[in-house]
Amino acid sequence: MGFFSDFKASLMRGDVLSLATAVVIGAAFGKIVGSAVDDVIMPIVGLLTGGIDFTQKFITLDGSSYPDLPAAKEAGAAVITYGNLVQAIINFIIIAFFVFVILRAAEKAKKKEVVVIVAPAGPTQEELLTQIRDLLKK
Repeated sequence: MGFFSDFKASLMRGDVLSLATAVVIGAAFGKIVGSAVDDVIMPIVGLLTGGIDFTQKFITLDGSSYPDLPAAKEAGAAVITYGNLVQAIINFIIIAFFVFVILRAAEKAKKKEVVVIVAPAGPTQEELLTQIRDLLKK
């Protein structure tokens, strides 16, 4: 087979198509969870923490003081935006929780598979009698 035929056969295998489907669904799921975090959960977290916007938390490396992050960036100051790290950690925890809930629901929705172990069938009575007869002839 030629290179392109092999490539086409590789792409058309079921596992590659399943992976592509999972990536597309994962991207869409990421947008849903991102919206849930940004639009629903973080405002509640902000309310509970007294209106703190984590994305605006920063440390300037030159020791200067700026009223907010855009002002520091506009002045060209080197800043460590630790608030973005906190936000990313919170997002990760929430996304991990969402995935856990969905996987748990999927496991419960699965039908419980009943495993039936069938013992191997032994010889029938006729086969046993035939074997005994053959042994007696010898």
